[in-house]
Amino acid sequence: MKLVVYTDGGSRGNPGPAGVGVVICHPRGDHPKGGNESGVPFKKYSEYLGEKTNNEAEYEAVILALKKVKALYGKEKIKGLEIEVRSDSELIVKQLNHQYRVEEPSLQPLFMKVWNMLIDFGEIKFCHVPREQNRGADKLVNECLDGQSRPKSLPGF
Repeated sequence: MKLVVYTDGGSRGNPGPAGVGVVICHPRGDHPKGGNESGVPFKKYSEYLGEKTNNEAEYEAVILALKKVKALYGKEKIKGLEIEVRSDSELIVKQLNHQYRVEEPSLQPLFMKVWNMLIDFGEIKFCHVPREQNRGADKLVNECLDGQSRPKSLPGF
C-alpha cells in the first residue's frame, strides 16, 4: 500500500512562533476502510511548536508525520508501506536525500531524529513539491499559528 504525506512547517519571525501541518492521503483508493478516492486526505494534523526557525519547523513537520503514520498503522505494518513524504522545503528534502549537508547546528539533531525514525519504516521517499501543491499542510500551519495569536479571554469577562 502506498501513502502520500504532505508536510509543512512555518515560523512567523524566523525564529518566532512556529507550527506544523501534516496531511496523510491514500492514492489509488487504498484507504484501509475502503471508499476513498485517489489522493483524498484522510488524516490531518497540526501542532504549535513555540519559538522555532522555519527550517526547524519543517523538520518537526516530518517528525510529526512519521510519528502519526507509525501510530496509525503500527510498527509491523509500516515496514510494508511505501511512503512518499512531500514538502515544499527544498532544503529539508535535499538534506534528507543526502544531496545537501546539514551544516546548521540546530538542524543536526532534528535530521538525526528523522534518520533514526526511518529504521522502523519500509520504503520511504522525500520529494520536493511547489508550495501550490502543498496547500493543505500550509493551511494547517497558518490555522495553528492564527489560533495561537488570538487573544485569550479571561473567565468572567
